[in-house]
Amino acid sequence: MITSQETIQLANDQLNVSTASPFAAQSNYSPINQYFEPRSVDEVLQWSLSTFGDKVAQVTSFGPTGMVILDHLARLSPGIRIITLDTQFLFDETYALWDEVQRRYPIELDIRRPALPPAVQAQTYGPRLWQVSPNWCCHLRKVIPLGEVLGELDAWLTGLRRDQSPTRANLGLVGWDSKYDLVKINPLATWTRSQVWSYILEHRVPYNDLHDQGYASIGCTHCTKPTANIVDERSGRWLGRQKTECGIHLGN
Repeated sequence: MITSQETIQLANDQLNVSTASPFAAQSNYSPINQYFEPRSVDEVLQWSLSTFGDKVAQVTSFGPTGMVILDHLARLSPGIRIITLDTQFLFDETYALWDEVQRRYPIELDIRRPALPPAVQAQTYGPRLWQVSPNWCCHLRKVIPLGEVLGELDAWLTGLRRDQSPTRANLGLVGWDSKYDLVKINPLATWTRSQVWSYILEHRVPYNDLHDQGYASIGCTHCTKPTANIVDERSGRWLGRQKTECGIHLGN
């Protein structure tokens, strides 16, 4: 538990880790990352909640890491806002997990959808935009809706981990998100895939049934395949392309 007496140095000011002063793009986040690096996920989340109050929320696609964070948040802050993006191209198993999560946990699920329904997108850009221009498809169906909801917040919690892919190897626990202009918190950045699944199994945390069918990272039906690559969890996404990210975590 973090006490009100514990402080760390941030941008030449003493920052109380229970009641922090405002953050900005120019803040020095190295000290706060050093402080939390050896500490528990509960401590990171407690600080996030006490610092940002109702201006922080988790954004998740209900992957394994996101489910571990959600399991902690529901215990620490019942009724907390959990944001998810419905691209309207998700697996049935993903929607089934949403229902299970809402039955089990005391959360407020905020579902955001794109402005263009799939039929209108097909009329405007062609029937298979995810094949012709996957980056633009992701932009329309994920990046824009996320940007709209993040405009309501001062910080967001993500399920990113360093071991998920080479592009995330240097991930910090706390930093400034220059793409969306707010603080980005990755509470399980230091965890491994093994730690995540050990927690899920030990605490009987619900997860997407597709993980039992060889899917490591689960997104839209058109762009997600099973993978045997346990080193790069995202290798089953956009198979056969150089693309490895949907875009919501790029440019940070």
